[in-house]
Amino acid sequence: MAIIVNDDDGWWDTAQKEKKWWHFLVKNIISKGIMPKHIAFVMDGNRRFAKVNKLGSALNGHVKGFQQLAKILEWCQDFGIEEVTVYAFSIENFKRSTEEVNGLMSLAEDKFSRLLNEKEKMEEKQISFRFFGNLSLLSPSLRKLILEIQDVSKNFKKGIVNVCMPYTSRDEMERSFEIIRRGVQEGLIDKTDITETLISSCMDSCRGCFPDLFIRTSGEHRMSDFMLWQCSSAHIYFDDVLWPEFDFVNLGKAIVSYQFHHSSIQKFNNKLSITERENPKYQKFYEMVDAMKSYNEM
Repeated sequence: MAIIVNDDDGWWDTAQKEKKWWHFLVKNIISKGIMPKHIAFVMDGNRRFAKVNKLGSALNGHVKGFQQLAKILEWCQDFGIEEVTVYAFSIENFKRSTEEVNGLMSLAEDKFSRLLNEKEKMEEKQISFRFFGNLSLLSPSLRKLILEIQDVSKNFKKGIVNVCMPYTSRDEMERSFEIIRRGVQEGLIDKTDITETLISSCMDSCRGCFPDLFIRTSGEHRMSDFMLWQCSSAHIYFDDVLWPEFDFVNLGKAIVSYQFHHSSIQKFNNKLSITERENPKYQKFYEMVDAMKSYNEM
């Protein structure tokens, strides 16, 4: 199986060569409106892209998808987007063929290793990487890379990239409620303490803000068990293009759509402020939360 690999398949500055003179103009015009702080992406369509373009295997479509992700991250930074979350691998994807799953895991190891090799650039960009999902389902070598990336970038302040793998909202909620059950069982919290804010505080996304804009490519109009709790007040935007074809213009259109609907979104926006962590009453409970999350990463 031939895999398409390019020497430029890194994480940084891959979009520079594609920048046109009008990109700066469009960015400045769009940026004058209300901008989303956090965008969540369902990067769908890699396999169809491989089939349509006769790339030989689904994995080559995923390689193309990564190349586009690197560009999107750069464009998001250009637009001043503070946080980006990407649905990299669903737990349901383990049901795919062994060849494809193993290929995706190898691709992830290769890209995460490259990210660590480019950590000086990561420091220059000041991008913090976080990983959401049931990490216990990954190989020890992949978990080791993930933990190292998180540790290296944990204090970077200019932007956040959340990589969800292997992830589903159902699994995240199940793990969160197991933490809460343990907290009640051990007397660290009472049943009456269980609020939306406390539930959010136990989720993988607890240290970030909820997405303002949810984007899914490939023409599928569903959320596929991705950040269902967190995206309850987000603007949902579906684009017909396949993920490897989602470009600067598509991103700009999605942001403009968010701006157009912003006033109506705000009426239903009930984003939660995570304040319990500062409350001494919950100190021991959150120590348990952090310990259980660390165990999941081991």
